[in-house]
Amino acid sequence: MKTIRLTVSQAVIRFLAMQYSMLDGQKTRLIAGVWGIFGHGNVAGLGQALEEYGDQLDMPTYRPQNEQAMVHTAAAYAKHTNRRSTFACTASIGPGSTNMLTAAAGATINRLPVLLLPSDYFANTLPNPVLQQLEHPIEMDSSVNDAFRLVSKFYTRITRAEQLLSALPEAMRVLTDPAETGAVTISLPEDVQTESFDFPLELFEPRVWRIRRPVPEPEMLETVVKLLKKAKRPLIIAGGGVMYSEANAALLEFSTTYGIPVCESQAGKGATPWDHAMNVGALGASGGLAANVLARDADVVLAIGTRLGDFLTASKSAFQNPDVQIIGLNIVPMDAAKLAGVSYIADAKRGLEALNEALKGYKGTSSSYQKEIAKLKLEWDAIVTGYRTPESSHSPTSQTAVIGMVNEFFGGNATVICAAGSMPGDLLKLWRPTDPKAYHVEYGFSCMGYEIPAALGIKLAQPKREVVVFIGDGTYLMMNSEIVTAVAEGLDFTIILVDNKGYGSIRRLQMETGSPSFNNELRHRDKKTGRTDGKPVIVDFVKHTEAMGATSWHASTFIELENALLAAQKTKGVKAIVVPVSLEGGARGFESWWDAPVAAVSSQKSVKQSRKKYEAGLQKQRKFLKGAA
Repeated sequence: MKTIRLTVSQAVIRFLAMQYSMLDGQKTRLIAGVWGIFGHGNVAGLGQALEEYGDQLDMPTYRPQNEQAMVHTAAAYAKHTNRRSTFACTASIGPGSTNMLTAAAGATINRLPVLLLPSDYFANTLPNPVLQQLEHPIEMDSSVNDAFRLVSKFYTRITRAEQLLSALPEAMRVLTDPAETGAVTISLPEDVQTESFDFPLELFEPRVWRIRRPVPEPEMLETVVKLLKKAKRPLIIAGGGVMYSEANAALLEFSTTYGIPVCESQAGKGATPWDHAMNVGALGASGGLAANVLARDADVVLAIGTRLGDFLTASKSAFQNPDVQIIGLNIVPMDAAKLAGVSYIADAKRGLEALNEALKGYKGTSSSYQKEIAKLKLEWDAIVTGYRTPESSHSPTSQTAVIGMVNEFFGGNATVICAAGSMPGDLLKLWRPTDPKAYHVEYGFSCMGYEIPAALGIKLAQPKREVVVFIGDGTYLMMNSEIVTAVAEGLDFTIILVDNKGYGSIRRLQMETGSPSFNNELRHRDKKTGRTDGKPVIVDFVKHTEAMGATSWHASTFIELENALLAAQKTKGVKAIVVPVSLEGGARGFESWWDAPVAAVSSQKSVKQSRKKYEAGLQKQRKFLKGAA
């Protein structure tokens, strides 16, 4: 066997450069590059390897400002490429590596492949305790990197060079498996990164990993067909799995052919065009009128590629028909079986194609049901239009009308990004996408700080696509530094920075649970009360974004917003438009509920009243669904 002598780090980089994914005959580079912040734990290891071999191997290195942000970027890139490609992320030992934990959890929750290469303490233990090492009194081999075990779909620590021979291929298998994918972590001790070994040349041969498209079992297909044929009020939920399997056309054909309405999750929004006759909008606690009314009485629900999270199911209160039957079309068995679902385990595209074929001759839903769908859709679209329309061009800006104006300006093909606060709920209801990749909201983990790093990932995946970031002032203050990275990389996108001077979303929830506003508004501490209820803290976000290299505008009325959008359209690079809005407002809830517990005992009258409403909501919660007999 021919070998080549390389350091562990050099071997990792050479191996990653030769890995490809394959879906429907299309080969894609699996690891598009490396994001890295170097410290003593990896600068002489992975840093040296990337400097020496990165250009030769077409393995570019990107320098972010924050370790958490670079993993968000990788996850957004993976999502936008339908999980065909991602980035590797490396950080130094200690805080550099643990900074990646939050974003790693987000990637795993959202079923998005990211490769993490955190540095670790010395495997030989001789210099222990090294700088930034956490010592455990009875486990000398423990490390802060062990925290990655809980948030990763694959984890290993490399203490001997030859372990790479089995670890690297296994890591690639998990990254490309649609049922198992998520954060994949290979922990690399500082000394091991620089050690050498005679690696077999075969390890560095190009390898293609085919992304599975499993077909449904005939028995389960037969069961699902029977259920759908008996259904009087069927409903489809489109989740992220529709996007990743590229099943959009199959879903559109299926729903149109059989007259079954399609409602959307956050990850599935855009699976069908918003103006299609069968698209009834968002479902659940953040959902709209049409979808929630139809869900309430649905007798069969075909949930495609969704985790059926609590926002989507309105904390298990969305489906009130006592005999409702859930069908889980999902590649992940755990997700397919949720809510006592009939587990229709398959790739979303293959599963829909099989259903379409098996249902040939079936006339579909009744004309009366389709008339009801059309009536509800018309009513809902009118409500959305109302929220999206400003009172006048000179009126103060409101969050809902800002969304409408920006959507109209950019159209339905530009990608909108958001992750946290009240805007994901408003965007889910109000944004009108016409392209499957025009809506990119991270709501599995709802991670504050995701938004700007995600813009980098999307622009790297599709440089020519227009990208608009919706971000609140609270999450902006938490993580804004990747504007600097975007400027350094010459990327072009627009940030709509909505300033309500605080954590407006959680303030609203706080007050809905009966508590007065407390510690969620951005205010000075009052010296008399000792509380954070003094005058508002004024942050000049225009100057702040400009200081990092963006071109920025302030827009306090809709005519100013329109002028800023027109100016931004003519400007290259990162653009930021700061839009002040009221803490109040936002789109209301529609025929829905969310389980947000209220204090059972309180001396505050408002809390007592909220508790009564909460207990009434609990009565609608389906504690258990019996499922198919």
